[in-house]
Amino acid sequence: MEMPINLFKRALLANSPQVGCWMGLSDPYAAELLATTGFDWLLIDAEHAPNDPRSVLAQLQALAAYSVQAVVRPVNSDSALLKQYLDIGAQTLLLPMIETPAEAARVVAATRYPPRGHRGVGSALARASRWNQIDEYLSRATDEICVLVQIESVTALNNAAEICAVEGVDGIFFGPADLSASLGLLGRPMDPAVRRAIAEGMAVAKAAGKATGTLCSDVQLAHEFFALGALFVAVGVDTTLLIKAARSLVTEFKGAGQPLAAQPPSVY
Repeated sequence: MEMPINLFKRALLANSPQVGCWMGLSDPYAAELLATTGFDWLLIDAEHAPNDPRSVLAQLQALAAYSVQAVVRPVNSDSALLKQYLDIGAQTLLLPMIETPAEAARVVAATRYPPRGHRGVGSALARASRWNQIDEYLSRATDEICVLVQIESVTALNNAAEICAVEGVDGIFFGPADLSASLGLLGRPMDPAVRRAIAEGMAVAKAAGKATGTLCSDVQLAHEFFALGALFVAVGVDTTLLIKAARSLVTEFKGAGQPLAAQPPSVY
């Protein structure tokens, strides 16, 4: 049986921009719906959405029939939890709140089998290996694993160059919401100071040869991030898309044609 190829990782290595969407509805039917729309990648969020390994598994299975690539964000970077997500078939992980090169090195090690790391070996039980039916899975798995680490604090920004130097880190994701809070601008992820900090961080990562990405549903700003050299940008969030469409429809029929009340600027 053939190893699934991580086309997302291949695209980053080829410097090919990838347009994504964030998924928080935690439902395989909704995930499959989005898989048909043309995004390059979909983020299954288990940090802030009510996901766990079983619900993530169902969404991975729903996406598997389509060309879209799945990215999984765990609630934290605990090695045992990462092992579970890798075993159910996640090939690209987005790891939150990485602040030091030591933390980055630890999460990379959690995705590698010994002696290169400390990922536990249980491939006979793992969907990732198709239950030991993929030839030489244990020796080939690392080639298809993509490790993305999140820089989302002032501390992490100050350590950006050292984090980027960690072997096995494939990409750097800049989290505007938490970064804005760390900068003393809670709830203002589109503030010019936050945008400057992300742009400066992206420049550092790009100089180190690392792919960069972020989340931004503001169309103009998302284009600006791509223009800065970002390779993977989530340009929408499923929950927000649904809320906006529903509110617009309700306003059309119950608001006497009045426009929606202005919402504060947000990357979501």
